[in-house]
Amino acid sequence: MNFTLTEEQLAVREAARDFAQQVCLPGVIDRDRTMEYPTEQIKQLGELGFMGMTVSPEYGGSGLDNLSYIIALEEISKVDNSTSVIMSVNNSLVCYGLETYGSEEQKQKYLTKLATGEWIGSFCLSEPEAGSDATHQRTTAVDMGDHYLLNGTKNWITSGGTSSVHLVIAQSNPDAGHRGINCFIVETSWDGVEIGAKEDKLGIRSSDTHTIMYNDVKVPKENLLGKDGSGFKFAMKTLSGGRIGIAAQALGIAGGAYELATAYSKERVAFGKAISDHQAIAFKLADMATDIEAAKMLVYRAAWLKDADLDYNQAGAMAKLFASSVAMKHTVEAVQVHGGYGFVKEYHVERLMRDAKITQIYEGTSEVQKIVISRGLLKGELYV
Repeated sequence: MNFTLTEEQLAVREAARDFAQQVCLPGVIDRDRTMEYPTEQIKQLGELGFMGMTVSPEYGGSGLDNLSYIIALEEISKVDNSTSVIMSVNNSLVCYGLETYGSEEQKQKYLTKLATGEWIGSFCLSEPEAGSDATHQRTTAVDMGDHYLLNGTKNWITSGGTSSVHLVIAQSNPDAGHRGINCFIVETSWDGVEIGAKEDKLGIRSSDTHTIMYNDVKVPKENLLGKDGSGFKFAMKTLSGGRIGIAAQALGIAGGAYELATAYSKERVAFGKAISDHQAIAFKLADMATDIEAAKMLVYRAAWLKDADLDYNQAGAMAKLFASSVAMKHTVEAVQVHGGYGFVKEYHVERLMRDAKITQIYEGTSEVQKIVISRGLLKGELYV
């Protein structure tokens, strides 16, 4: 394989790195503490073309490859994961879903606004009793002839309080099981859409996460996304690609923690020398760097497979499983390297540690990733 990044990919990385340091870093601790939405950061991401990176320029996107998108997400995640998860959901789930499965009319009406960052989108799948088990949707969309009537509750919705558009997974034909599930494009301004209180979270605290209630929402027939009965397949396919985005976020979190730990270890003196000169710390840094490099290979390969239009289901699951584990493990180690200073907010690593945990949970828990991987292996879909 050729591991050399193109000039375009290197330029994307540099732009994302500069943005993270110059725009995201100032105030990131206060935004985390107060749960303040990163309004200015998201606005500027839209202006940079980062809210619809892989979307065709025909619909207002940047037309870049998936690896470029993953690299940008990685760099921003080193600093501000609340901003990066908003970017990830908008790109990986909402824009991808609309561009891949939407009609031309739907793309012109919605994708053009989402890809430029004028509107923000949410992906509404999880429910109070249907998180990992997405087949048992209790949200219903009843065919009323000239429209669907949508009722139900969705949980843990990223950008739930700021988004203008929801992609809502709902059951239209209970007798058909998962083949009766559909996806609908719902505008948040419509009557019956109720936004619940913002969740007070352990990490990614300045991204807004809400419960959404749909009470007799009238959804026009033309807002059915994809073919009738294809909603479950749509959700699983979209999440499969979204996992690469979360893997990139985890990779960035781990990388950010490593960079902070390395810099601190060179400055902190103990027993007459920098702690980086003590083998106990130097070996921690070696383990961190090795695991991060291994995670990067998995994440970048998954993105490469997607760009090559090859099967990336297992690769994405492996990337997310491993990268999220690395993020959790080595943010803890970064706090340890910082000692007491790692336990206070000023040094950032405690925030990265809190942010890391969610990468093992959302868009499919680590346990779900193991199900995806093992099922594929047992079906003979060898990972080579």
